[in-house]
Amino acid sequence: MQNGNDLRERVRHIIFDHDTPVSRAFDVALMILIAFSVLLVMLETVEEIDAKYGGVLLALEWIVTILFTIEYLARLWTADNKLRYARSFFGIVDLLAILPVYLSLFLPGTQSLLVIRSLRLLRVFRVFKMARWLSDANYLVRALKASSRKIVVFLIVVILINVIVGSTMYLIEGPENGFDSMFRGLYWSIVTMSTVGFGDIAPSTPPGQVLAAVLMITGYSIIAVPTGIVSAEVAVAGQREKSCPGCGSAVHSRAAKFCDACGTEMP
Repeated sequence: MQNGNDLRERVRHIIFDHDTPVSRAFDVALMILIAFSVLLVMLETVEEIDAKYGGVLLALEWIVTILFTIEYLARLWTADNKLRYARSFFGIVDLLAILPVYLSLFLPGTQSLLVIRSLRLLRVFRVFKMARWLSDANYLVRALKASSRKIVVFLIVVILINVIVGSTMYLIEGPENGFDSMFRGLYWSIVTMSTVGFGDIAPSTPPGQVLAAVLMITGYSIIAVPTGIVSAEVAVAGQREKSCPGCGSAVHSRAAKFCDACGTEMP
């Protein structure tokens, strides 16, 4: 019984710890195996490669899946709180990383969902002690939340412009020039305003070309609007949240030791 507990503890340290050489080697090998498994899934979608090496790719895929299955079971076995691990983000991802292969035995094609294994690479932040980098993502999350209303208003305006211009182009060009419905005109308007320009449909009449030119210029003019909105909110999110005890100002950089407004020492 004691030997079993010792083995479980050793395996737990290898799998869940990231400080010893053995656990580091395990983590690096796991990252390589995850990247390799995602590459296998991508290679299977290339017809020439799949036709020639399909059997080899399938065998490798099953080998990788069996290794991941053993790893998942080992994590369950050694976890201090098995239910907590199974319901955690990484626990769910670990399970979803192996399920598609087994489901493919009953539902062919589901193995393509194996690309979800790429989410397991997020462990790189823990493995290489970059978790502190994730805190910087809070700035972006806060900025997106703060600017959500402005962005929604912006998108509504963009949609209205596209509906109006698309409908107008349908009236100008008509079915004879490819604009056989207002939906087609709306599609053209969105593609044109976004400056993508697929070229599958284009105005042929002078009024239509003038309207297209105006829409293109408008697209270039407003394309930076959401970027400016989010950038402004990111700058605000990076400011110190605490107010100055002297003047009450809340506009400070996070690293500021003294108030930018009155010079009072910050807490």
